[in-house]
Amino acid sequence: MRTQYFFQYSTLKSPKIKFIALLIFLLIAPMTFGQNRIQKIDSLLTSIYNSGKLNGNVLIAEKGQVIYNRSFGFANLITKKKLDENSVFGLASVSKQFTAMAIVILKEQGKLNFDDKITKYLPELTAYNNISIRNLLNHTSGLIPDLEKDTKEAKEYMSTKLVGNTVTNKDVVAFLSIYKPKLRFSPNTKLEYCNTGYDLLASIIEKVSGVTYAEYLNKVIFKPLELKNTFVYSPGLVPDKNHAYDYIYSDSLKKYLSADSIINKNNVKVALDGGGVYSTVIDLLKWDRALYTDKLVSNSSLKEIFEPAILNDKTTSSYGFGWFIQQDPNYGKLVFHTGGDRGYSSCIVRQLDNDKTIIILENYSPGLFPIDVINRNLYSIPLPKEIKLSQEQNQALEGIYGIQKGPDLRVWSENGKLFAQVTGQNVVPLFAENELLLFAKIYDLKLQFEKNNQGKITRLFILKGGNKTMLEKRK
Repeated sequence: MRTQYFFQYSTLKSPKIKFIALLIFLLIAPMTFGQNRIQKIDSLLTSIYNSGKLNGNVLIAEKGQVIYNRSFGFANLITKKKLDENSVFGLASVSKQFTAMAIVILKEQGKLNFDDKITKYLPELTAYNNISIRNLLNHTSGLIPDLEKDTKEAKEYMSTKLVGNTVTNKDVVAFLSIYKPKLRFSPNTKLEYCNTGYDLLASIIEKVSGVTYAEYLNKVIFKPLELKNTFVYSPGLVPDKNHAYDYIYSDSLKKYLSADSIINKNNVKVALDGGGVYSTVIDLLKWDRALYTDKLVSNSSLKEIFEPAILNDKTTSSYGFGWFIQQDPNYGKLVFHTGGDRGYSSCIVRQLDNDKTIIILENYSPGLFPIDVINRNLYSIPLPKEIKLSQEQNQALEGIYGIQKGPDLRVWSENGKLFAQVTGQNVVPLFAENELLLFAKIYDLKLQFEKNNQGKITRLFILKGGNKTMLEKRK
C-alpha cells in the first residue's frame, strides 16, 4: 500500500483531494494569552498530542538554528520506548526530493538530460516514447498515478508475473510494458501527482549509474551530507535501535495496531524506491541547509529544482523537481512536500525568502500537520476579531455545499456555535468575522458565503493561502 497525503499549502490540481486537504483539522484548546510564540506552538502541539492525534517529532528552525525540537509519544508501543530526535521514520513521498536530486546530479555529470525521452533508458516502454524525464520530475507525464491493486490487470500481474511476494520498481516497468495503460492526458498539458513517474525515475537512476538506487543515493547525497541516519528501505532490513515503528488506527477496535498486522494480510509487500527513504528530523535539517549551498549541485540547478513547471499552454503548475511550490502572501516563497505510507506521515516546509524550516515526522496514521497555525505564531499573525452571530444569522449559513464529483461540506449550528464537516472527516469549529465570513482558529482557512439577488446564500468560497475555491450550495 502506498498513499500520498495531500495536506498541502498549494492549490492541488485534483478538486476532490484539494477539497479534502483544505478541511482536515481538529478542535484544539485555545492557547493562553501572554505566551511567546514558541510557548504557543508548544501548547498547540501538546494539546494535539493529548487528544491522541500526534505521535512523532517536530523540529522548527530559523536560518538553520533550531528554535523548537520536541518528541511526542512512542517509537514502540510494545516496549514503550519513547521517540527522540534520532528516531528514524519512513518519509514516503518526501523521498521524491531525494530522487529528483539524484537525477539532477546525473544531469550535471553529463549522464542524462531532463528532456531525454524515457525510452532512451527504459526501451521496453515503447508505448510512452513521448514522455521525458522532465515530465516524470514535475508530474506532467500523464501516466497512471499508481499501480492500483484492485484492477483486473494488476490482479493478473500479481498472480501470474510477480516474482516472490514483493512489488518493486522492476514490476512497475514490467507492468507498464505488458499492459500499456493509456495516458490520462498528453504530456506537459496538465499537472497530476504521479507516484509511478518517480518509480520510473528510480529505475532510470539505476540504469544510468550502474548501481542500485539505494547505493547511488548513499554515495552522492547521504554520505557527502553526513546524513548518518538516512537510508533507503530494502526488504528484510533489520530495524536498528532508533527505528520508529509505524501504527495505524483501527476504527473497529478503537486502538492503534502495527502497520504490518493490517497491511500485509495478503502477504504481498511493496518496496518501491520512489518512496522508500527513511530519515530523522536532524538529518532532514542537514538536508535543508545543504539546499542553500552548492554542496550537491550548482546554484543554477538548484534554481531549476525550485521553479514550477511551465505547461504547453504557458500556464504555471505548482510543482518543480520533487517539491510543491507556492508563493504565499504572508510567508513568501514556499517549497514543501508531505508523505504518507503505512503508518508514517511526513512533512517538510522550507520558507525560502525567510529561511524558516518546519519538519514533522509521525508514526501514527492518520497524521496531522498543523503547519499554518505554527506559521501564524512564528510570524505573530493575530486571529481575526471574532463576533457573535444571532441564531437567525447562523441558520442562514447552514447547508450542504460541494463541487462536482467531490465530497460534501456540511455547515450547521448547534447551541449558538457553528461547525463544518466534510463527509467522513472531523468536525471543524468555526468562528464569525462577520455574518458572511467564518474562520478556523487552528488553521489558516476561511469560508466566505455569497448571497444571490434574492438575499439567499447560494455558494461559499474556501479561502486559503491566497487561493479561492468555490462550492455550490446543494441543499
